[in-house]
Amino acid sequence: MNGAWVPLCQAKAEFFRMLGHPVRIRVLELLQSGPMPVRNLLSAIEVEPSALSQQLAVLRRSGLVTATRSGSTVVYELAGGEVAELLRAARRALTEVLAGRHALLTELRQTEAGAVPAADGVGAVS
Repeated sequence: MNGAWVPLCQAKAEFFRMLGHPVRIRVLELLQSGPMPVRNLLSAIEVEPSALSQQLAVLRRSGLVTATRSGSTVVYELAGGEVAELLRAARRALTEVLAGRHALLTELRQTEAGAVPAADGVGAVS
């Protein structure tokens, strides 16, 4: 079964590539609070209507959002709760990464200011 994992990994990579656009991420974040008409998405994201339309089409094709039309109004919503959980997990992971970078930046600044890093990595002033 050597290489049997490749198609699954390719599908996952494509999924994450699909998420790899700031407008798509913002749309998904906004829709976590419930269905939203396109006009509200436009005012919240402040992009050109054509740009938003293009990104909404990608999200629709991927199955992450659904759209319903009521007259001239199109309302979008998340297709399932898993997307919201994925965004929460991404936020937690990013928080951890940025916290680690902040600790490193603090240590670097202390070193530049003449502090001597302590054995525990926190840093002590010399």
